[in-house]
Amino acid sequence: MGGETGSKVPAFLSEHSQIIFLGTGSGRYVRGKQLRATGGIILQAMGNQMHIDPGPGATVMAANYGINSRETIAVLVSHNHLGHANDVNAVIDAMTYSGIDQQGVLVASLSVMNGEEKNKPYLNELYGNLLEKIIPLTKHQKVGINEIEIHGLLANHTDKTAVGFKIITPEFIIVYSGDTDYSQGLVEQYQGADILILNVVNPRDIKEDANLCSRDAAHLIEKVKPRLAIITHFGLKMIQADPLYEAREIQKQSGVQVIAAKDGMSIAPGSYALKTGQKTLNTFTFL
Repeated sequence: MGGETGSKVPAFLSEHSQIIFLGTGSGRYVRGKQLRATGGIILQAMGNQMHIDPGPGATVMAANYGINSRETIAVLVSHNHLGHANDVNAVIDAMTYSGIDQQGVLVASLSVMNGEEKNKPYLNELYGNLLEKIIPLTKHQKVGINEIEIHGLLANHTDKTAVGFKIITPEFIIVYSGDTDYSQGLVEQYQGADILILNVVNPRDIKEDANLCSRDAAHLIEKVKPRLAIITHFGLKMIQADPLYEAREIQKQSGVQVIAAKDGMSIAPGSYALKTGQKTLNTFTFL
């Protein structure tokens, strides 16, 4: 299963690629106190701007860091939990100017549209209708947006439809884990990543709520061997343990450069790409 779509690339968006962290926090206490922001991640690549997992404060944090949400052409939501999907409607409202321009794509887990047993869908039908297209993404499914491929990845989480994302551009490959527990299947799916972004909620060996801890992250990074690994989505215990310290310990074990994300941090992914030519498997055209 797969799909392809195209959207107008804003003329003034730079060719320069960036990953911008609009928040690095996780969990009710960190989120409620805003000890770390929870606005998600912006990816700018090949003139395309995407907003990944727009949690609470997504549009506010975007404005704070100079991101024009009107230029977002795609929203990627890994699952239907508040910290990842709460502001999906606000982002859609901003990118479509409240529907004056029907444009853009939502790529999301099935639960974001359909809800879960005890959790209604965060996507409101009114805002879904403002988009050009909505694409439910499951693991192993592929979609194309302009020059970029997005692959749905396995995620072992309390939301059973949760996915991770492998984002393949002509210049680099980024893997975003979403929220997931460790499994050998993740190692296989993350292969080929130039940059591996992991949601590491807890430090060391602390396990809870089907999420990664630092030990899990070290095992994944050691086996996948990306050129750069970034840990983010920190819970209270991780913040108390100090993510910078945890990142250093993960780097020692894995032998890979590891960065603990900070709110507002920007990374140039092209700096970590192997110059091996075209990475995408197909060429996607505009609709």
